[in-house]
Amino acid sequence: MTLLDRAPERRLVNLGITLPEVPVPIANFQPFRRHGDLVYLAGQTCEWNGRMVYAGKVGRDHDLETGQKAARICGLNLIAALRLALGGSLDRVAACLRLGGFVNADSEFAYVPQVINGASDLMAEVFGPEIGPHARTAVGVATLPQNAAVEVDAIFAVR
Repeated sequence: MTLLDRAPERRLVNLGITLPEVPVPIANFQPFRRHGDLVYLAGQTCEWNGRMVYAGKVGRDHDLETGQKAARICGLNLIAALRLALGGSLDRVAACLRLGGFVNADSEFAYVPQVINGASDLMAEVFGPEIGPHARTAVGVATLPQNAAVEVDAIFAVR
């Protein structure tokens, strides 16, 4: 693999990943905020181009595998917002520092961290072993905006 093939934009192409449109905030916030070499990304739900794909509780309405798919969509929305924050190219990303995962979970559902692996695995795929590894929090919650099954936020270091 060449250095060019390790660039995030090239990895997206090689993986056949298409990013969604950046979701429009439904409240008083921005999809990202840059401060120096850090980009803080607002929480993104499992919405795809304006349509909530997975609503309801993981562990009741959705199984673990579906929860992971929902978390992956959250990650794709985060990457789309990050690309926007960087003027159209992910190749200036230095590190994925942190993901925060929130799962609209049934009170008996014990696999919240495994759900958020859907987003973590995506970061590893797109950004590779040098940039993708991150610290993470995964919590189960009683509800999420628009009854989304999953929401994920992130912090990235950029050049």
